[in-house]
Amino acid sequence: MHKDAQGHPISNATAEAVETIDQAVRAFTLVHGDAIKLYDTARAVAPVCAMAHLGKAWIFALANDPVMAGLGRPLLATARDLTLNAREQAHLAALDHAIEGHREAARAVLDRHLMSCPHDLVAHQAAALLDGFLGRFHWVRDRSARALPAWSKEQPSYGVMLGFWGFGLEEAGDYGRSEDVSREAAEREPFGFWPHHTVAHVMEMMGRPEDGLGWMAAREPFWSTPAHANQVHIWWHKALFHVELGQYEAALALYDGPVRATQRRLGISLTNASALLWRLDTLGCDVGARWDELAALWEDHADGRLCVFTDVHAVMAALRGGREAAVDGLLAVMRTTAADGTESAPVYRDIGLPAVAGLQAFHRGDYAAAVEHLLPARFNLWKLGGSHAQRDVLDWTLTEAAVRAGQRDVALSLAHERLGTRPRSAPNRRFLAGAEALAV
Repeated sequence: MHKDAQGHPISNATAEAVETIDQAVRAFTLVHGDAIKLYDTARAVAPVCAMAHLGKAWIFALANDPVMAGLGRPLLATARDLTLNAREQAHLAALDHAIEGHREAARAVLDRHLMSCPHDLVAHQAAALLDGFLGRFHWVRDRSARALPAWSKEQPSYGVMLGFWGFGLEEAGDYGRSEDVSREAAEREPFGFWPHHTVAHVMEMMGRPEDGLGWMAAREPFWSTPAHANQVHIWWHKALFHVELGQYEAALALYDGPVRATQRRLGISLTNASALLWRLDTLGCDVGARWDELAALWEDHADGRLCVFTDVHAVMAALRGGREAAVDGLLAVMRTTAADGTESAPVYRDIGLPAVAGLQAFHRGDYAAAVEHLLPARFNLWKLGGSHAQRDVLDWTLTEAAVRAGQRDVALSLAHERLGTRPRSAPNRRFLAGAEALAV
């Protein structure tokens, strides 16, 4: 039986199919290259090779998008009827959960599987992203730490594993070690998404925007190529550094240029534009008709069932794009999901509904109501999913709402909290000035 580059047997494969699958795995885990095209090539040359179908299905399942989930289900149906070894059965079981948005169950399958197969890069990538959607990126630290002793530094893709570990360290707050590990990973895998992304996160969380822009500039030849499948998110991070420095026009120029040029019509991609435009809007920047364009792109890519993180970002665009009726419709589905007893129900109930209610109140100028909805929800905001940097848009909104509502005690508290980690942030200093100007 043919084996892949990490030594896993691949059922019903040809030598050509395995070589192509290895290339697809590299593209998938580096987020650099056309993994879908490569998996399609493998499916064509070995149509009864289950891993070719399962690998492609993971890309669709992890897109946080109802349209993509629909495209993934036929791939699972095909794989289900093929010969599957134990590893492939584990992937199918996890995908059955993930494609329906049951991320906790999918991650549990992969977590157990990786204890037996610590070299399974596809499983590591899928589990890492599922952790992110669950708001538990720090678990990537522990899962990678379990696996790395089984790896040799001489093995191909060892740098990919270091990249996973580095990001888990960052989300766990171990910034110094995360930066060291991720810089090493970037040397080993210069085109890899994870190590570059992680160092950007470290600099964002530590309040080092100038260092962040320097890091972006030094490595731009690696992350800004057309082959980079998620460069829109890197451009988003670069824009955030400009926002932190008070360079709002520069951030808006990045939105108008590379963010719009590199985003895809997928939930996981469009969140970048919503989060950036919402921040700039609250800062008083004239965003003009940009919301209209973005709201149109969001149509059919948030359904109130699959992913609360993307739903909340879709709401931002719909509200500011004048589509309040669409928000009401989405909110009705979210309420149904919150009560349906599925794995997603508590997240929609505890975080999704208050977040949307807070955004609606903020949009209509009822800032006291926005505070009322967002303040209690913030303590479990991790359940929303995403990274610390991504979830911050709601804390940002809460702080601005408190200032506009004239709630001096809340506004001062939140502003000082933000300045405690990022004292040089221009928006944070703006929040503090606004809070201090309120009457005692």
